[in-house]
Amino acid sequence: MSLKNRSFLKLLDYTPEQIDYLLRLAAQLKAEKKAGIPHRLCEGKNVALIFEKTSTRTRSSFEVAAHDLGMGSTYLDSTGSQIGKKESIADTARVLSGMFDGIEYRGYGQQIVEELAHYAGVPVWNGLTNEFHPTQILADFLTIREHFGKLKGIRFVYFGDARYNMGNSLMVGCAKMGLHFTACAPKKYQPDPALIAQCQAIAAETGATLTFEEDPAKAAKGADVLYTDVWVSMGEPVEVWAERIHDLSAYQINQELMALAEKILSGEVPPFCPHGRPCVLKLTRKELEKQFGRIV
Repeated sequence: MSLKNRSFLKLLDYTPEQIDYLLRLAAQLKAEKKAGIPHRLCEGKNVALIFEKTSTRTRSSFEVAAHDLGMGSTYLDSTGSQIGKKESIADTARVLSGMFDGIEYRGYGQQIVEELAHYAGVPVWNGLTNEFHPTQILADFLTIREHFGKLKGIRFVYFGDARYNMGNSLMVGCAKMGLHFTACAPKKYQPDPALIAQCQAIAAETGATLTFEEDPAKAAKGADVLYTDVWVSMGEPVEVWAERIHDLSAYQINQELMALAEKILSGEVPPFCPHGRPCVLKLTRKELEKQFGRIV
């Protein structure tokens, strides 16, 4: 299978077979790296990394991967690029395409990365937008496959705000790859109905199921994977914190929830939580609870 020159903007653009190919290739390259086997498949290439939203992990993973594959990488943050300001997205795409062999974008609206890909003459990869985060899902699904030996049939539960990039991309990925997906959140934090309908049509072909639950205890029963994400995304105002903490405190993945899932499984492979960073805060726990009340 060849995906040469394909952009990677969202999982909806890829078939289950193509996603499986990417996961198998990732597993092969990971094994070669661990064994110390060089795999500089892109020697002499160069990639531009546009980060309108900063990230420790995403930047590091793209830069290390580029280096391992023999590519040079140029990091452009919001202060080092004129994208969307003095230069249009279309102009930026054309200029960068003349210098680089690929462009990664991490930032805001999905329409930005789609427009980049439309005007670029090289592949464009989505490192995160408000709506989708497909590269994160590839990493998570690789981890799940390593842990369980499979993806199809895995009982996957997402807790928290399921309206944005992680909830959307996980639902799409599970539908594509035959996992049983549950979004556990208050009703107003569930995914967009139009995307749900699209994923239900995909699930009907792959054997996946989609469930939407408001009770964390019910959602955790029989789960193989428990997953969560931040309650307040980068760029959102501090004014939303109190509401999110109030609405989502019951949807934490904590010792009690893990214990419940493990007790239900009783002897099977224990559940695990692949996303260990549900919230990174500058405030201490004491300061948070002083402002917003007890959160655990």
